[in-house]
This record gives sequence, C-alpha cells and structure tokens, in this order.
Amino acid sequence: MADTRQRLIDGAIETIRQHGIAGTSARSIAATAGVNQALVFYHFGSVHDLLKAACLAATQDRLALFEERLARVESLRDLLAAGRELHAEERARGNVRVLGQMMAGAQGDPQLAEATAGALRLWVTPIRGTLDRLLFSSPVADLIDIGGLAEALCAGFVGLELYEGVDPAGAEAALGTLDRLAVLVEVIDDLGPLARKALRAKLRKL
Repeated sequence: MADTRQRLIDGAIETIRQHGIAGTSARSIAATAGVNQALVFYHFGSVHDLLKAACLAATQDRLALFEERLARVESLRDLLAAGRELHAEERARGNVRVLGQMMAGAQGDPQLAEATAGALRLWVTPIRGTLDRLLFSSPVADLIDIGGLAEALCAGFVGLELYEGVDPAGAEAALGTLDRLAVLVEVIDDLGPLARKALRAKLRKL
C-alpha cells in the first residue's frame, strides 16, 4: 500500500518533468508509475491532492539534505555557496523544470498555487534560522527584517533558477552581486567597536 502511494508520488513528479503540467493527468501519472489509474483517486482523492503531496514530499527530501549543509554555514558567503550548489543539483535533476511547471500552472489554479506555496515555505524556516545565527551580533540586523530577508533569498533563488533557463549570463551576474553584498556585510561586521556603534546609531535613523 505504502509502496503504491510512493510510486504515485514519484510518478507525478516524473510526469511533470517529462510532459509539463499541461500533460499531467491521472492517466499519465498512472502510466508513469505503472499502476492502475483508479489508484490515484483511491490514495489521494484527486489529481490536485496527489500533486500537492508530491510537491511537498519532493521538497522535504531535498530540504533534509540542505539542512545538513546549513548547519555547517559560517557566513553569508557560505550560505550563498550552499544555495549555488543546491541550484546546480536541482537543475541537473530536472527539478527546476518541475518547479517552473508547478508555478506556471499555479497562476490560474488556486489549488496548485496553495500546494506550490506550501512547498516553497518549507525552505524559508531553516534559512531564517541560519540568518538569525549568522547576523545575531551584526549591525546589519538592526536595519533589516530577518524574516523578510529569508523570504527574499528564497524568492530570489527561485526566480534565478527560472531566469537561468533564458539568460544564464544574467543569472550569474545576479548571483555575483549577491556574493559582493555578502562580502560587504562581512566588512561591516569586522569594524571596530566604536565604528560599529556609530554605524548602529546611523542605521537607527533610517
């Protein structure tokens, strides 16, 4: 029973990867999974619920590996490097195409939008925790909302994953700019006590 459910989840992801969201149906998913079409509805009730489960399951699997890397991150540059590694792996696996198709389908489908948004939100929590740890004593933390920064980084990487498909050079330039911003934060953190105090006072006036 559990094996059939997992085959359907894997089949849903592979069907989107191969045929796009427009070519994803109970019949095509069942064919990819090698099971009877009726089992889609037996286990999940609807194709939408299967896609939601598949999207969340795929994200949770990848997130477990990413969280191990986050635990070793010691700077914003390390965080961006981990993001770059994940991005390269996701593209090689074809997961960027799956994400793009889910987001495209979500534009006119509230149920797909809910499933996709739920999966994306899973990335925000561990990234926010890492940012809290990295910026705990930084003057930068007085200026920015850490939660908002976590959301921005997640949204930025999702956008860059899709953008790279049409303009690789532009995506690389954007990532390079993020790297330089991370260096700027390190420079600020290396300021002496008096300079940091003056900077904090200046930032509070903004």
